[in-house]
Amino acid sequence: MIFHETTLKDAWLIELEPRGDERGFFARTMCREEFAKHGLIAEYVQQNTSVSAHRGTLRGMHYQIEPYAEAKLVRCLRGAIVDVIVDLREDSPSYLKHQIFELNDQNRHQLYVPPGFAHSFQTLADDVEVSYLVSAPYTPQAERGLRYNDERLGITWPETVTTISDKDAAWPLIEGRSEKLF
Repeated sequence: MIFHETTLKDAWLIELEPRGDERGFFARTMCREEFAKHGLIAEYVQQNTSVSAHRGTLRGMHYQIEPYAEAKLVRCLRGAIVDVIVDLREDSPSYLKHQIFELNDQNRHQLYVPPGFAHSFQTLADDVEVSYLVSAPYTPQAERGLRYNDERLGITWPETVTTISDKDAAWPLIEGRSEKLF
């Protein structure tokens, strides 16, 4: 695996290193020792799969608050997505900054999303499948979110949002929140 730093502190884009022959290829997608060497969380408690039927579907911006904050390792297995992360850690030099990554079944890149980040993605094709590891169990009372179109974030989505859950469309704006983000 090749670890690429991003513009956001502690987030990493991970490139697989396929080893192939006439049968196809093999590549590691996670290695505890390699992750630990880069200071990344290397213990995961569950793996999730998301399938989205339509291009333009938006999922997120989700995060969990302490003590249930989670790291995620995200990969697009079929189709293509733009993955957007936002740093919510008030003491971070990249606080409230975001970065956009294209993950698809051709580049096979993975995105390491550290605790304290909101995470979202939008599909760039029909019939998209995304898989991700998480370091903490889903805890409904710790779930929070950001509004995908909050002007304070300034995110430009590549597609018109065609499908979004009622919950994701209704997350509060950053301005006027009574509790801190993270």
